Amino acid sequence: MAFDEALAGRVRPLVAQAPSVVEKRMFGGVAFLVRGNMSVGVHGSELIVRIDPDETDEALKEAGVRRFDITGRPIKGWLLVSATALGTEAALEQWVARGVHYARSLPAK
Repeated sequence: MAFDEALAGRVRPLVAQAPSVVEKRMFGGVAFLVRGNMSVGVHGSELIVRIDPDETDEALKEAGVRRFDITGRPIKGWLLVSATALGTEAALEQWVARGVHYARSLPAK
């Protein structure tokens, strides 16, 4: 599956500010790992965001947000944010910051 290179290009400078970021091909797209933990990524035209699992239900109430489920077994804390919900740089920055913040809270791998 191809992924939106333009969206990945918008994400790269935002994650570059975090320490120990690695870009890796995953899930048929691209993922950005912080200290070895997935933070955000691009899958098709959507942004994958990993958040605190306890925040999943509240995040799913936001427009353009759904569970990241490519296996039929969704995991709490993994979301897809639609391109329409990422129309502004502020919206993208907020989601990327959220994913990076959660990844940084996890033990390094």
